Amino acid sequence: MSASTRSVADLFAFDALLDDEERAIASTVADFGAKRLRPHVAQWFEDGTLPARELALELGELGVFGMHLEGYGCAGTSAVAYGLACLEMEAVDSGLRSFVSVQGSLAMYAIRAFGSDEQREEWLPRMAKGEAIGCFGLTEPDFGSNPAGMRTAAKRDGDDWILNGAKMWITNAPVADVAVVWAKTDLAEGARGVRGFVVPTDTPGFSAPEIKHKMSLRASITGEIVLEDVRLPASAMLPGVEGLKGPLSCLNEARFGIVFGVVGAARDCLQTAIDYAGTREVFDKPLAGYQITQAKIADMALEVGKGFLLAMHLGRRKDAGKIAPEQISLGKLNNVREAIAIARESRTLLGANGITLEYPVIRHANNLESVLTYEGTSEMHQLMIGKALTGWDAFR
Repeated sequence: MSASTRSVADLFAFDALLDDEERAIASTVADFGAKRLRPHVAQWFEDGTLPARELALELGELGVFGMHLEGYGCAGTSAVAYGLACLEMEAVDSGLRSFVSVQGSLAMYAIRAFGSDEQREEWLPRMAKGEAIGCFGLTEPDFGSNPAGMRTAAKRDGDDWILNGAKMWITNAPVADVAVVWAKTDLAEGARGVRGFVVPTDTPGFSAPEIKHKMSLRASITGEIVLEDVRLPASAMLPGVEGLKGPLSCLNEARFGIVFGVVGAARDCLQTAIDYAGTREVFDKPLAGYQITQAKIADMALEVGKGFLLAMHLGRRKDAGKIAPEQISLGKLNNVREAIAIARESRTLLGANGITLEYPVIRHANNLESVLTYEGTSEMHQLMIGKALTGWDAFR
């Protein structure tokens, strides 16, 4: 490889956009990923499992769970710093970034933003340390993009609530200690009656069977949530929000992490392709020496760079308190779409070797198929952007 070779980060001068703390956090998470996660992630993916309990404690010690939240043992970092941590986690595997973001940006964020002081004190310090794992129950078997149609119901019974229903595709559910579950109550009609509940998973009537046979996000534990006459005290309800704005605001937090995270997956695919092309000989010279190869690499580098710049812009706006949901949609739609394209193009440069787990490219490509769909499908984000630009709501 030529001595003048530069990385995409060097080419775009990414480092100039970061302060010392942000660089340190990104470096620390990248180092943890290289030493602790990369040596094992292909095997976890092949086995369809994750040592969640063990990793939770290590990630808690690393300080990434709820790192952008204030108090209760959370680090209180900037949104950009959290995004960079997501980027470095997803550079290893999307399932690992999902583990972190579901814990911090969905379950912990919901409790921090909308919970009572008692709920926060009970759960957040333990979750920040990785001593307790959380999950977030919104999606149902028949209602994903349309959460207002949810069938999970919470009925009053004296001072208690009785929950019945089912949730689907819930990351961490089979290993979680606590679930934030959204249900329609009998307090009001329609979506206005949606409330969140903090549900310890050892509550009678709660079960979370694991979903097997996934071809994507295999280094991640996914399950259902089944609620059969789950009795909760009145204090289990999140008191700080009513209606769908609660779960949707949590989803915006998670989507923000994706905007950064998928840039890491794309960067890892591109760097793998560059390294491979530099050593693979085709017709007596390295694959990297051919014009078509360099054109592919240059095009992919542009999209990685643009994706990072977009993520940074949105991160600075979030830290300034000026970001809008449709702006997060811009980042999620663009960066996931381009990351998938980069993973697929990188695979072409690796040829048949690109479909093996000896290299991360096909694993990233498979994972990104899920990331394209969750936290809002591409079509939903297109409609959010379209509404912002035209003023017309085309969801129905």
